[in-house]
Amino acid sequence: MTDPAAGPVTKAVVTVAGLGTRFLPATKATPKEMLPVVDKPAIQYVVEEAVAAGLDDVLLVTGRNKNAIENHFDRNWELEAALEAKGDLERLARVRETVVVADMHYTRQGDPRGLGHAVLCAARHVGDAPFAVLLGDDLIDPRDPLLTTMLDVRTRHGGSVVALMRVPADQINLYGCAEVDHTPRENDDTGTDDIVRVTDLVEKPEVADAPSDLAVIGRYVLDPGVFDVLRKTSPGRGGEIQLTDALRTMARSGDHGPVHGVVFEGRRYDTGDRLEYLKTVVRLACDREDLGPDLRAWLKDFVGAGMGG
Repeated sequence: MTDPAAGPVTKAVVTVAGLGTRFLPATKATPKEMLPVVDKPAIQYVVEEAVAAGLDDVLLVTGRNKNAIENHFDRNWELEAALEAKGDLERLARVRETVVVADMHYTRQGDPRGLGHAVLCAARHVGDAPFAVLLGDDLIDPRDPLLTTMLDVRTRHGGSVVALMRVPADQINLYGCAEVDHTPRENDDTGTDDIVRVTDLVEKPEVADAPSDLAVIGRYVLDPGVFDVLRKTSPGRGGEIQLTDALRTMARSGDHGPVHGVVFEGRRYDTGDRLEYLKTVVRLACDREDLGPDLRAWLKDFVGAGMGG
């Protein structure tokens, strides 16, 4: 009988249950994931990334006051009819894109008990198959196919895969931090510059105690055995069930396969931070053919004139 845990990854879990307190009052009634990045909400970029990697079954783990996300990926018949009556076919096509992007599912995380708990909420939907996890406020530029690379590593080596990124030493306490083994193995690409074997993980370590400068960022490809480990994982830092702690157990024990890391050097945008969110909007708008030329020219004049002062 075929082991479903050894099969291909087809499902993505996107966590969007956070309160978005850093963006108050904008997020008092609007989910932070629905804040626009140019002309699409941040969450749409994340879902499109999953679909581009071949994952067209997407479960969003939501919380209270997140109904706007579900509405965004649903049909809006009145709006579509109005655009069609006006002959505005370009905007009509863009509205309809949000509906056909994936097979969307939703579940609620009743209590905000951490990322590990949010992932555990997906157990019934995921079942015994491997799956990907994408954090809703971490955007990866579509020109840098990180998730596709991680899926390839999972196919070759099994187990779980985390995305890693080098950060300044004084910022490592903001992330989960990985200890890695760079030793090459026979018939194995582990030990190369961008694929490493993870031997330990620490959630938000003190700077002096960090085992490396490799931070865990918001992309994971997980063996379904992680659910059993999460059920046995006690609350950790902040009194929450940390996914990092479960992966640490798996990396140390070797149960449910190895844990590998893909060291990412591409373009990542953190839309959960106010300043980084603003930078993201500017960067992505500058790259657009329809907006970029005029915006870059304006920015040049704005900065040259003392930024409007």
